[in-house]
Formats: sequence, structure tokens, C-alpha cells
Amino acid sequence: MNKAAKASVKTAAKTSAFPPLRVNEELRSAAEAALVEGETLSGFMLEAIQYNIQRRAMQQEFVSRGLAARDDARRTGKYVSAEAVLAGLDKTLARKAVARK
Repeated sequence: MNKAAKASVKTAAKTSAFPPLRVNEELRSAAEAALVEGETLSGFMLEAIQYNIQRRAMQQEFVSRGLAARDDARRTGKYVSAEAVLAGLDKTLARKAVARK
């Protein structure tokens, strides 16, 4: 997780407000219906924002690793075929299925 995402999850000493969010009544009702006991709509929205910041940071890191792997493969000329990757995944799934029994 990058520094901005980590910082966003922590509660800062100084706070700031997000701009007002206008939504239709159907979306507001759905959000209110999703609240657990004692949870506020503001808390729900804050959690959603924090979650999405973290998710997007993870996506960005995933893409960066993929691009680095692509560049490494181009540089070295070493590639793994789709068939080999799928065969490895099949083996992993088979081991997990046996372990669950």
C-alpha cells in the first residue's frame, strides 16, 4: 500500500470535510438499509472512501508489478506459456481440493 493510502486510513489530528454528496433517494435508502446497528451514514461513507483508496492503491501496485514483469520478460526473452500457467493453476486447484476432503 502506498503512503497516501496508509495515511488516509489513519485518523489525522486535523480534519477536513468532503464536499456534500447529492444522491437520489433510492441510493440513500439502500445505503441506510445497509447500515449495521450503531453505524452512521457518515461512518459508512468514510469506510467506503477508505476502502476504495486502499483498493485503488492495490490495483496500481498490481499493474506496476505486471508492467515490470512484462519489461523483464522482454529484456530477458524468458516467457511462460499460457498453457504452462494454466497447468500450474490446475495443479494448485487439485491440491486444494484434495486438502479439503
